[in-house]
Amino acid sequence: MSTPTVRATSGTTPWTVTLADGTHTWLGDEAAELGGADAGPSPSCLILSGLATCTVITLQMYAQRKSWPLERVEVEAQLNPAGKPADGASEITRRITLHGALDEVQRGRLLQIANACPMHKLLTGEVRIASSLG
Repeated sequence: MSTPTVRATSGTTPWTVTLADGTHTWLGDEAAELGGADAGPSPSCLILSGLATCTVITLQMYAQRKSWPLERVEVEAQLNPAGKPADGASEITRRITLHGALDEVQRGRLLQIANACPMHKLLTGEVRIASSLG
């Protein structure tokens, strides 16, 4: 498995950024009321989408390995739904809806597994960012 790498490039439209990983290309942007073109998700939504996608995939993989009757997963993630906390931290709420004939033990285990998905671990762990000029 290769190291994930994303390249972000500004264009001629203010705040619209082209993102690419070598295989896929997508846009990031800001909302029109912030001066953007609203041509793609905001940086916050991109972070939340990574967590939500990872949660769905992790739960599907786990349920498949266990041969559990998980039919579908929905995840809603929000950043600071009650506003920015006074202590300066950020809060993400994640609501996971599981579809299928799962018993309570399976549902509880899937919640534990969701909390162990790679993006959850990344966002709740220590992250160091080394920046340099190219």
